[in-house]
Amino acid sequence: MSEKYKVIDSTVPTFITITVVDWVDLFTRPVYCNILDESLNYCIKEKGLSVHAYVYMTSHIHLIVTAFDSELQNIIRDFKKFTSKKLIEAIKEHTESRREWLLRKFSFEAQKTGRTKNYKLWQDGFHPFILDTLEKIEQRVNYIHYNPVDAEIVFYERDYVNSSHRNYEEDNTVFYNVNVEPL
Repeated sequence: MSEKYKVIDSTVPTFITITVVDWVDLFTRPVYCNILDESLNYCIKEKGLSVHAYVYMTSHIHLIVTAFDSELQNIIRDFKKFTSKKLIEAIKEHTESRREWLLRKFSFEAQKTGRTKNYKLWQDGFHPFILDTLEKIEQRVNYIHYNPVDAEIVFYERDYVNSSHRNYEEDNTVFYNVNVEPL
């Protein structure tokens, strides 16, 4: 396997992308984003993950993270496994117009790979990219926060709810769903 997609040092800020299989637009409802919030906060509190920037797009999430108490790849593996189960439960339990389609899609993906029992929600991997210079960090933080504008979801970065942009503004007095440690 190439060194390009391995976490070499979990203590160095790392840009990662976690993507829903086939880029399915799943994160269109608050209930699904709340599961991501709760899971990230658990990883922060219990596993030593530091989240420096994030954005939840409809089909993927971008994070800049570090981990001092554990290996980053193990934390992300556990995060994906846990959120996959919780998201499938939420699809089944809450009002979801696409329920049957989503469950069939994720079931098909599981059968296709043959590695999971019932459902496969996340694509394999998370494409870590080490941010070892200030220039790389600034570029990725800006990329994360501008992503919803680029996707034409909002006009201004600060207006997107599922992002850490407000953590980077001066005079931030807003309550945040994820405990972000700006770089």
